[in-house]
Amino acid sequence: MLRGLTTVSFYAHDVVAARDWYAEFLGVRAYFQRPEQGDPAYVEFRVGDYQHELGIIDTRFAPDGWSTEDGGAIVYWAVDDLEAAWERLLEMGAAPLEKPTEHGPGFVTASVRDPFGNILGVMINHHYMDVLAGRKG
Repeated sequence: MLRGLTTVSFYAHDVVAARDWYAEFLGVRAYFQRPEQGDPAYVEFRVGDYQHELGIIDTRFAPDGWSTEDGGAIVYWAVDDLEAAWERLLEMGAAPLEKPTEHGPGFVTASVRDPFGNILGVMINHHYMDVLAGRKG
C-alpha cells in the first residue's frame, strides 16, 4: 500500500520566515516556490538520501478544521548525528517536544516544535541505514 515518503507538508503563517529558517537548518535553499515572484504561498525543499520533499504552505491553504495545536503524526527524518541535530534545532529556536530517547539498540528519536508550530522528528534508525546500504551496494 505505502511505497515510501513523498512529501511532508508543514504550515506557517509566515512562509518567508519558515523558508529561511529551514534553509538555514538544512543547509540548502528551497528549490521551488509558488508564486515564482513575490511572497510565496508554498516553498519546497529536497531533503536527504532519497530527495524527499519538505513543503511549507501558507496556513491560508490549510485543510478545513486544521488546528495549530499539536496532533497527528510525527514524521521522523534519519540523521547521522542525533545529538548534533537536536542541539542545532534548539539553538535555532525550536522547542523541545521529545528529548533524545532510545527505544532499543539502534533506534533513538527526538522531536521539536519548530518556530511555526510544526512537529519535526529526527531519528537514528538502523533499519533505514541497512536499506540505504543495500541500495548503494
